[in-house]
Amino acid sequence: MDSLRVEVDGVALHVGVAGDGPDVLVLSGGPGCVHYLEQDAIAPVGHRAWFPEPRGVGRSGGGPHDMERALADLEAVRSAVGVASWVVVGHSWGCDLAVRYAVEHPASVVAVIGIAGRGPQRDRTWSEAYEAGKPGEPVVEIAWVPQVHAALGASFTSWIQGESLWRGLAECEVPMAFVAAGDDIRPSWPLAQLARTVRHGTFTAVPDVPHDFWSTHPEVWTRTVSELCAAVTGR
Repeated sequence: MDSLRVEVDGVALHVGVAGDGPDVLVLSGGPGCVHYLEQDAIAPVGHRAWFPEPRGVGRSGGGPHDMERALADLEAVRSAVGVASWVVVGHSWGCDLAVRYAVEHPASVVAVIGIAGRGPQRDRTWSEAYEAGKPGEPVVEIAWVPQVHAALGASFTSWIQGESLWRGLAECEVPMAFVAAGDDIRPSWPLAQLARTVRHGTFTAVPDVPHDFWSTHPEVWTRTVSELCAAVTGR
């Protein structure tokens, strides 16, 4: 895994890069987590994968910010590394950020592969199921920054309450493949809804794996992501 630092408005952002081939942007979850997917062993095979660590987290400078700033950072990284457009793979919160990225910057996004996302909702029954399942969920230790988490969470709420949310999703031409983890404690119906809302959406589930199957079942993760990327890029 190689890395570089990209200066964005006076802030240095850490970006990992691995592999060769069509470009894939990989977004980890949280929000506010370090980039736990920045690992050679689970990078999409046959592609050049980019792993930007979020502003204010881990090896990146800066501090708490909103989704608009997060998208501006992604666009700045894309321009700095000379990529015209890329497939965007997002896990958990990264899936939700990838969806907004595609809606607002469709020329930059070849396709979205969203895995185990929350979807644009704050449904009480969804949250109740999530909280009830927490005691039985496999524990995967991930460093995170509470202040960044809180700021992006508040921004997410503002986004999903916006008047143009569903129109923007319904009119988005970017292909989006949504994948649920079969044993996730997070209900998957928001992902299925998204797949039916966007113009070119699909929904599938990977059986017998938990939310963080990148950690618990790395070979399944790598195969799943690699096959989905190859279906888009022909690699």
